Amino acid sequence: MILVSACLIGENCKYDGGNNYCEAVIDYLSDKPYISICPEVCGGLRTPRTPSEIINGAVIDKYGNDKSAAFASGAEEAALICDSLNIKLAILKEYSPSCGVSYIYDGSYNGRKISGSGITAALLRRQGVTVWSEKDVVRNSSPKTLAGIQQMSR
Repeated sequence: MILVSACLIGENCKYDGGNNYCEAVIDYLSDKPYISICPEVCGGLRTPRTPSEIINGAVIDKYGNDKSAAFASGAEEAALICDSLNIKLAILKEYSPSCGVSYIYDGSYNGRKISGSGITAALLRRQGVTVWSEKDVVRNSSPKTLAGIQQMSR
């Protein structure tokens, strides 16, 4: 079983009400069991919602409101799902303050990206889940890697 960001499979849960549909993720998941989640929605945020970025470890929306509790709650829900279903791989949306795997926006709301992880990605890693972004799906789709992931899922 794989956990996947709901926006990557076309669910309209992105902050602006849209999605981040990714054909490569859909293709990768085509013959695999998966469950989708939007940690931000699970944390109680509505769609659409004001954009948020991580600033000094806190998740702050564009108007200066601290949304850290909602983001932490959504991350905990994702972690519980992974734990209860023995999920060892999550495919998450890069740059997101929840799901960013290797990069997030820098907190200036001007589109600049920095190295870092979103709240959910960081928690899942600490829990021992392998975390990929949609960009990693292509890089990590070799038969050897897939066999390793399938072995972890047993």
